[in-house]
Amino acid sequence: QVQLVESGGGSVQAGGSLRLSCAASGYTFSKSAFCMGWFRQPPGKKREEVAGIYTGTGTTYYGDPVKGRFTISGDNAKNTMYLQMTNLKPEDTGMYYCASKHHWGCSPSDPDGYNYWGQGTQVTVSS
Repeated sequence: QVQLVESGGGSVQAGGSLRLSCAASGYTFSKSAFCMGWFRQPPGKKREEVAGIYTGTGTTYYGDPVKGRFTISGDNAKNTMYLQMTNLKPEDTGMYYCASKHHWGCSPSDPDGYNYWGQGTQVTVSS
């Protein structure tokens, strides 16, 4: 059974940094090709994908609002995916979720098809 657990959220001032973690169980990073995405949902707004990766090729995706500021990476030994967030802005505030999909050749830029989700971690950026 696949489970995803996010951590690392918190409150920071604008310009600060946070690193979110997504610990996965139920499958092994080094033996799988899958897509993992990071999504966020600001208060009162729709959920959007901000970053993703397809581990089969290393292909990454970043949404325009976060390009150059966020970096997705993984640690096979820890079965954990990370989202490093720098130069945070108040508009980055929201609940952040990691999600995965496991069909061959999945596209990390396609927000559909993610069938495993974590519980979310809150990020609050103050001005």
